Amino acid sequence: MAFGLKIQKIAKEMIDERVNWAAQILGLREYLKRKPGALSGGQRQRVALGRAIVREAGVFLMDEPLSNLDAKLRVQMRAEISKLHQKLNTTMIYVTHDQTEAMTMATRIVIMKDGIVQQVGAPKTVYNQPANMFVAGFIGSPAMNFIRGTIDGDKFVTGNT
Repeated sequence: MAFGLKIQKIAKEMIDERVNWAAQILGLREYLKRKPGALSGGQRQRVALGRAIVREAGVFLMDEPLSNLDAKLRVQMRAEISKLHQKLNTTMIYVTHDQTEAMTMATRIVIMKDGIVQQVGAPKTVYNQPANMFVAGFIGSPAMNFIRGTIDGDKFVTGNT
């Protein structure tokens, strides 16, 4: 976690203080002396977060940070990242294709199709009020079914419309 600070030639005392603070937040104090190869996947993910924490980053950008973890560790890390977000009170941009991660962790989500933003909003808003058929079909599991039809008076009529 200290590597970036050492490159910046930060004083050793300040490095130690920041690393210990980040390790405390991330539950890594007992692993500080270990080499990366001796850490589990989840511990390595936390060390990566720690590198940004010690640099006091204003924004965290995470690109599929949990994609290589097993399902159990994924759930645990989701909770840890959410707690960290609240504790640090900083902006986190989290890229994922896992809608469960997006819906459970985000305060706002962006749904994209072919690089074009389809909808931006709070998870509940996107779920309850999808902006278009793509968003409606994308959010939720199982995916939403669509039926073509028309309204005839007070009736919904299906068929070739």
